[in-house]
Amino acid sequence: MVPEQGIVTEEEIRREKAKARSLRQTHWWNRKIASGICYYCGREVGRERLTMDHVIPLSRGGKSKKGNLVPACKECNNKKKYLMPLEWEAYLESLARRAP
Repeated sequence: MVPEQGIVTEEEIRREKAKARSLRQTHWWNRKIASGICYYCGREVGRERLTMDHVIPLSRGGKSKKGNLVPACKECNNKKKYLMPLEWEAYLESLARRAP
């Protein structure tokens, strides 16, 4: 049976998470987090407080590749969850409109 197009299986997600774990151990990732700055909010939180985020979420078909992985503070990563880049931007714009 062939999975429906656009549906991501648990096995695919498990495989991509394993790739992400191995990328966390690389010099490339250490350089990405060296500044300690969150990709999304721009705050300096320190390298130890940064998490690896998939810009295109795994659940939405994203892959654990260098072009899709960014350092994010835990707050941004938790809020972004499964949002696509345009959805995330719309969310941030809505927050900016509400701010006094």
